[in-house]
Amino acid sequence: MTSPAEQLAAPAVLADPHPTLAALRASGPVQRVELRMGLPAWVVTRYEDVLAGFSDPRLSSDPHHAEGALAEAMRGDFLSRSMIGVDPPEHTRLRRLVSRAFTARRVEALRPRVQEITDALLDRITPLGRADLVADFALPLPVTVIGELLGVPETDRERFRLWTDEMLDRPFDVRSDLPRVEAARERMHGYLAELVASKRAAPGDDVLSALVEATDEGERLDEQELLAMTFLLLIAGYVTTVSLVGNGMLALLRAPDQRDRLRADPSLIPGAVEEFLRFDGPVNPGVTRYATADVEIGGVVIPRGEIVLLATAGADRDPDRFPDPDRLDVASTDAGHLAFGHGVHYCLGAPLARLEAQIAFTALLQRLPDLALAVPAEQLRWTGGGVLRGLRELPVTFTPAPPPGGRG
Repeated sequence: MTSPAEQLAAPAVLADPHPTLAALRASGPVQRVELRMGLPAWVVTRYEDVLAGFSDPRLSSDPHHAEGALAEAMRGDFLSRSMIGVDPPEHTRLRRLVSRAFTARRVEALRPRVQEITDALLDRITPLGRADLVADFALPLPVTVIGELLGVPETDRERFRLWTDEMLDRPFDVRSDLPRVEAARERMHGYLAELVASKRAAPGDDVLSALVEATDEGERLDEQELLAMTFLLLIAGYVTTVSLVGNGMLALLRAPDQRDRLRADPSLIPGAVEEFLRFDGPVNPGVTRYATADVEIGGVVIPRGEIVLLATAGADRDPDRFPDPDRLDVASTDAGHLAFGHGVHYCLGAPLARLEAQIAFTALLQRLPDLALAVPAEQLRWTGGGVLRGLRELPVTFTPAPPPGGRG
């Protein structure tokens, strides 16, 4: 019989990783597994340990601390020059520079535009009676928002989405699939270099132009930091939100009582978004760290140079932290999930993801009240297999209706 540790890297686990993560958590706090690229790692699944791991300075975000031949693959990504690939004080400098161009006030100012984009997308869908909620709604919403926020021309957005999918999608064999991933990375790198150059030549009223001009005590982002940060914001700005909306809506469709409760009381939606993040969030199984010294977690000593997977998806269903963790509860007031991380690396894009999700779920429940799955849930296909996990498609049916007020 295959052990849970061996199962974690299996493609079949992508459809529902939670039983495997639960088995790992129940059988021991720290276990040896194999990650997406064939890399050996130590997985940490209990809430208390994962939470502590985010604050442990011996667990670095910098892949240059990894050791072993296969770990070289973790160092080649130019994302390692962004704030998710470095530790303080370098992380502090980068985050401070980016935060000035990505403030909560700027995000909140996007509310009317996010609502406008949401309404326009649903105006196209509602007369049809059938749709793919990923391709027709959950994907174009955040792609449009982050594209406008960063100042990416509309004609280029499909290209960066395809390249990102190539780099992040599905489990892959490091020998046969790495050339494909590296080719997509090079295309993205080249495009971002051209985009940054265009913003330098003709700055606009967008976040990327602000990043080009941002300084911290006279120090700017260098070229590679700027490219890495732009790519990070593109990924964080749309991939996670696609999965948040798709995964959350599927969870509602599979729990009709919770869907009906949320529709009857829209005031629950902000809390429900937090519950979607806990129950089946975009970051799954978790985030990687690198041991800079021997680290003892749960009685297990992880040697220096080893990769550590802080399994936030396992932690967020830990029964020692969340009573009845496998049940969706849209009225939950416990927002202690780790879906956005914790500590200095807490997700900078969390306010934008929350804003988009709250608007999206409010509109979907209001305008498509009898939304139903068009296929059995077991037939749905998933994408990811590394840090992120989401639906490839979400086919649904509903009663057709014309756009309100003659829109469209």
